[in-house]
Amino acid sequence: MRMKQLMSWVAAVGFVAASAVAQAQQAPDELVRQVSSEVLDAAKADKSIQAGDLKKISALVEAKVLPHVNFTRMTAKTIGPQWNKATPEQKQKVQEEFRTLLLRTYAGALSQVKDQTVEVRPVKDVSDDSNVLVRSEIRGKGQPIQLDYRLEKAGDGWKIWDVNVSGLWLVTTYQGQFKPVVSQSGIDGVIKLLQDLNKAAATRT
Repeated sequence: MRMKQLMSWVAAVGFVAASAVAQAQQAPDELVRQVSSEVLDAAKADKSIQAGDLKKISALVEAKVLPHVNFTRMTAKTIGPQWNKATPEQKQKVQEEFRTLLLRTYAGALSQVKDQTVEVRPVKDVSDDSNVLVRSEIRGKGQPIQLDYRLEKAGDGWKIWDVNVSGLWLVTTYQGQFKPVVSQSGIDGVIKLLQDLNKAAATRT
């Protein structure tokens, strides 16, 4: 599977897991296993999702997935120290554009769903933990793909703020893309970069 496809799986299955671990007091690994399987099964059965229907996927993600991600922490980590210097308006705008980018990535990933399944490794007792690492693998044709999640305690449930696929953490990957832009043009430069990426993606759909 190519690197672009791997990063797509970060958004797709990673955010599926985020939805799972925030729902109840069930163990994180059990919820990841349950909801990941349910969403992948739904994608396999829905021709419009496989065709990349952005409107339908957007409704699904906005209602079921993104509300359970600590998106502020995820975005702040990708921006780095300059996040603390950004205005509230800049923070809101960069999060909006970043969400749109990941949403389109999610749509592209779901359109690639074929015969994949997710195998989640058991985790230890997390009753006293505020941060948890959940490890899993995507299994299909070819070699299994490593997929790990960083989660933080949020009330009675959990929220995801980073995902690792085959050794590549989502936050670190975007940090590498954003760092030179932040250094040269600040937060506004990142907003402009994300807007350009989203416009380019929109013309291809």
